Amino acid sequence: MNKRKEDFELEDGACFPGKTYVDELLKPVFKDQRDYLFDAMFMIHRAHTTMLKEQKIITAGEAKKILEGVNEVAKMEKKLLNYVPEYEDFFFLVEAEVAKVIGDDLAGKMHIAKSRNDMGEAMYRIVIRDHILDLLGNVKKLGQSLVIQAEDHIYTVMPAHTHTQPAQPTTFGHYLLAISDNLSRDVDRLWQAYHTVNRSPMGAAAITTTGFPISRERMVELLGFDDVMENSYDAIGTGDYLLETALTLVSLMTNMGRWIQELLRMASNEVGLLKVSDAYVQVSSIMPQKRNPVSLEHSRALASSAVGEGLSVIQMIHNTPYGDIVDTEDDLQPHLYNGFHKANRVTKLLTAVITTMKFNKARALQQAKTNMITITELADVLARDYDIPFRRAHQISSYVSKKASDAKKELYEVSLSEVNEWISGVQLSEKDWEHIVDPSKFIERRNITGGPNPQVVERMVRDREVRWEELGEKVEKYAAQIDSIKDDLIKL
Repeated sequence: MNKRKEDFELEDGACFPGKTYVDELLKPVFKDQRDYLFDAMFMIHRAHTTMLKEQKIITAGEAKKILEGVNEVAKMEKKLLNYVPEYEDFFFLVEAEVAKVIGDDLAGKMHIAKSRNDMGEAMYRIVIRDHILDLLGNVKKLGQSLVIQAEDHIYTVMPAHTHTQPAQPTTFGHYLLAISDNLSRDVDRLWQAYHTVNRSPMGAAAITTTGFPISRERMVELLGFDDVMENSYDAIGTGDYLLETALTLVSLMTNMGRWIQELLRMASNEVGLLKVSDAYVQVSSIMPQKRNPVSLEHSRALASSAVGEGLSVIQMIHNTPYGDIVDTEDDLQPHLYNGFHKANRVTKLLTAVITTMKFNKARALQQAKTNMITITELADVLARDYDIPFRRAHQISSYVSKKASDAKKELYEVSLSEVNEWISGVQLSEKDWEHIVDPSKFIERRNITGGPNPQVVERMVRDREVRWEELGEKVEKYAAQIDSIKDDLIKL
């Protein structure tokens, strides 16, 4: 016999479960199940036992004793529950603990018409819906902070950028509302994910339902799901609720990461537009003059890390056979939970930063007067008021900007006589030229739906205030319903 193999088996074991298997798989999986799924498991035990009683599959007396045993074990400090080799996973250990209270036969009846498969899928869905609601609540606070700041900066002129270059004047309020609207679409995606997640697989059992006359619909009611996963194969084999949740997390954190980077640019001394509160900056250990906006830096890093967690979920499901994937999910679920944890950290940090930040209005206005970013208005005025074809007007404006650049002047430094000489054939009025070089007038004229005109932005602010308030009310309503379901199950 191979001596190395013999020595290894002597230490690791030659029958299930080997020591390596225990240390590297069973123990970590057990810990994750215990830490994340404890409450959800007991919710399902209570609901399923109640349904079995109502369907007369077990007697009222049996149900009473089972529920007493379940409630007794549920009171245990979960950290005291540790992996032991006699039980393959947390599922079987809990059954054993209940059996200690009510006996093996009754504890076994608790699992009539129930499998680790449908129970596992249901536990995951219960936990994920809680995470989604929690994140929605924090996103709502972030959205409100954006709109509150936007309201304070309806008239705060600043340069907008395209291709990372100064493009046209806008307002900081207009900019913040853009972020708010982007965030609100991720809210829509989170709600869609919530409703995809919040469907009951219970009663699918292993994969083909059961011969017992259970009521899958009653389990929907007892556990607070929206609906039943009707096809039992789909209920066990699907992973799309995980994909949708992961992709939504990726979308939210990717979108946030982009404007976090923008805020960091604005907070640099060179740009000098944004000042992060002293509460959220750190001073360099060697350079005392520095105010490092580490709250934004950490938010950016955490957002990227959360994206990684979501992408890991997608990779783990990719090419997984269409059937029971509970074993895959045992290692997959923590990535989702960690992703939500990081997303909540990012959202809370950003809410604090945005609520307390200061914006340098004077510097922003000065920047909006530079780089000739109002030149678009010259083309518009020529086309609209002087009947010059727009393409020609655009060429004239381009020529004016080149001449001003060659003269090392900003537009507002160019005299009316100079510009009229450059454009030739057209004589602008003094009022027209003053308005063309004024970023505030540029903004005022952009009064089309969604533009930066202050009245337009103010209307959008009012609308967004209502939207974020309604989101808060909706999250509270759903969370209260889930809490009520949990309380009702404990009282059974």
